[in-house]
Amino acid sequence: MNMNTVLITGCSSGYGLETARHFHSNGWNVIATMRNPREGVLPQSERLRVVALDVTSPASIAAALEASGPVDVLVNNAGIGVVGAFEATPMATTREVFETNTFGVMAMTQAVLPQFRARRSGVVVNVTSSVTLTPMPLAAVYTASKVAIEGFTASLALELEFFNVRVKLVEPGYCPTTRFTSNGGTRMEGLIPEAYTAFAQPIFAAFAQPAAVTTASDVAEVVYRAATDGSGRLRFPAGADAVALAERNGE
Repeated sequence: MNMNTVLITGCSSGYGLETARHFHSNGWNVIATMRNPREGVLPQSERLRVVALDVTSPASIAAALEASGPVDVLVNNAGIGVVGAFEATPMATTREVFETNTFGVMAMTQAVLPQFRARRSGVVVNVTSSVTLTPMPLAAVYTASKVAIEGFTASLALELEFFNVRVKLVEPGYCPTTRFTSNGGTRMEGLIPEAYTAFAQPIFAAFAQPAAVTTASDVAEVVYRAATDGSGRLRFPAGADAVALAERNGE
């Protein structure tokens, strides 16, 4: 594949940061975007630029794409997490999660499609989660936001095949070193009410000692593989735990 420029959202930490490094080390031009760019997160160079981008803001998306110029691959990685009992989760929090995890992905994809369609080439890689492969308690809102993207991506892949534009899904497993919970901030305060404490304690204990984990490097490598895959394959689990879940599901 003759690809050379990738735009990645959510590069301030975790999967996005490692994915930017991985593409760069493989000779790509990288547009690493983040809501609030910080000095020193990624060393800018001729082939690596850091651009401010808030995927929930149409004006920010337009400005970032204008600054970036043409891209060959879009990696929709930006996301926010929330863990808690659904009963205690305010609808405002649910909407906040969907704005980034679901509508942000859709908005970014819609913004780049005109150039992909016109060139009759391009790849969209949407990063979801292994929660789409197996149910997980205390993650109903987060799971719903990611499952929505799975359906969106599967349908869009069929829609864009006519224009030679490929659409892929990367499904990372559990990565305890990401900033999933720390990025939650005040969003997750009070989401485990007293009535749920006894139920939640063993679940959090299991999170603290997982049988298998996914690393940011695992995800970066799979995102790169998906972006450069010329076949019609849609789903790419990332990490040993996600691969095991996918195999159990017959994928």
